[in-house]
Amino acid sequence: MAQSSMKRLLGSAALALCLLSPGGAIASSLSGNYLAGRQASFDGDIQAAATYYGQAVMRDPQNPSILERAALAEISLGDVDRAAALATKLVNDGHRSQVAHMAIVAQLAAAEEYDDLIARIDDDRGVGPLVDGLLTAWSQLGVGDMSAALVQFDELATEQGLRNFALYHKALALASVGDFEGAAGILEDAGTGGMQLTRRGVMAHAVVLSQLNRNADALTLIETAFGSDLDPGLTQMRDALTAGEAIPFTHIRGPRDGLAEVFYTLAAALASEANDEFTLLYTRIAEHLRPGHIDAILLTASLLDEMGQSDLAVKAYAQVPQDDPAFHAAELGRAAALRDSDKVDAAVEVLQRLATTHGDQPIVHSTLGDTMRQLERYQEAIDAYTQALGLFEVETQRQWFLHYARAISYERLDRWDEAEADFRAALELNPEQPQVLNYLGYSLVEKQMKLDEALDMIERAAAARPDSGYIIDSLGWVLYRLGRYDEAVGHMERAAELMPVDPIVNDHLGDVYWAVGRKTEARFQWRRALSFAVYGTTAEDVNADRIRAKLEVGLDQVLAEEGAPPLQVANDSSD
Repeated sequence: MAQSSMKRLLGSAALALCLLSPGGAIASSLSGNYLAGRQASFDGDIQAAATYYGQAVMRDPQNPSILERAALAEISLGDVDRAAALATKLVNDGHRSQVAHMAIVAQLAAAEEYDDLIARIDDDRGVGPLVDGLLTAWSQLGVGDMSAALVQFDELATEQGLRNFALYHKALALASVGDFEGAAGILEDAGTGGMQLTRRGVMAHAVVLSQLNRNADALTLIETAFGSDLDPGLTQMRDALTAGEAIPFTHIRGPRDGLAEVFYTLAAALASEANDEFTLLYTRIAEHLRPGHIDAILLTASLLDEMGQSDLAVKAYAQVPQDDPAFHAAELGRAAALRDSDKVDAAVEVLQRLATTHGDQPIVHSTLGDTMRQLERYQEAIDAYTQALGLFEVETQRQWFLHYARAISYERLDRWDEAEADFRAALELNPEQPQVLNYLGYSLVEKQMKLDEALDMIERAAAARPDSGYIIDSLGWVLYRLGRYDEAVGHMERAAELMPVDPIVNDHLGDVYWAVGRKTEARFQWRRALSFAVYGTTAEDVNADRIRAKLEVGLDQVLAEEGAPPLQVANDSSD
């Protein structure tokens, strides 16, 4: 669904982040907290925003803008009760606010006050058309009127763009009261599409089939959706189905869970379309309505990390208990958040402990390998990648990256034979993968080995990724190494356009210019390379002393001193 369409369907709920303008002048005693709160909101610092706006509310509890901003910060922080108290004050003072409506709706839903919730939505004090329609249906189920709930789901399904959401929730509602035949009929209808194709939807469908003694169909569903490499949750479900067990339907245990699922469903749909701050409101309310909603917790934590709130993300991931099948996913996320907050040692500790407790999961070892490789602890990276590869009974195309990453680690340790073997193994699994073609081709060029094959590899990589500066640089460099200097010039100039401040690219361009006799331009590029060699991801790979030597005595003399073959100068003119 397009972003504009989703926001239209949510209606005025999208105004939740469009806050009221401040009413009247703010007293000087408020200015510090108010401005600090605004700055914290701008910076995405949720905790600080909640603190500063909370202090501002204490000084001016009648100001609607401050009340609304404080309520928004509290929902984002996960304190929905505090947000509802602020929202009630705001509404009782006669102000309309979508943030306030959202907080009060969440409070009523948590208290299972279904009649009041229906009345509020009927009075146009809900969240938005899609949310309100689903909330109404689940609330009707909450007051015991299943017929009215089904009618509401069906009416919502007739509205443009709402069919998938409405039918998915109708199926969950039917399953929650034991009508598994009706639920299965909806979930198996190819025309419904949408939510039941998500991981959570597939798992709900599989449980429904299990309740109908259709375990074989449930196993086929899981195999079709996820293949044979399953995470612990799916493995647990597959094993139970294989054993002939009837898996209990706990996906929705009652109307309140259904209300929580409304907010989670919308959050999952919004995650790839709306901004993270807006989506976070929905995941927080889903968590509030159903504490322990693991999928909502994981999405909340992921959003927080994307927003740069690493400490809050770490705290959110830590909510997943160790005995939950998603624990390893939460710990992987926590390790990433720790790295993002520069707590690298703590991240490594999490991953190493996880490799012990969940050593049967390849992703655990591959993530540890990636972390060690980034830390230049290459032998430990090799060990981790080897552990990951050893867990696959049959290699498929998906394992190409493990061979590629291990090859890089071998190459960094000057263990070329092992590196080349892994590069070629990666290409066997994924023959035209541009990264592998480029890295192997470039490495062969640097080692002056199999240059014709290297050129072919890099040309294929460049054809696949014509706008990759690294790959175009490799193409120009292999042509230079082959003595085809004139051909190299255009590619190296293009690489410099794509990566104008990369020191290696500028150094290479200087060498190519020198080779064709454009010596003034060569020296200019070498000076640029030196100026860029003090920062950036490739700075450590630059030989600054060698560049200085080229500036002093020229590339020919440097090559002679290194015992390298002389250039076959393509242009005898000098400047």
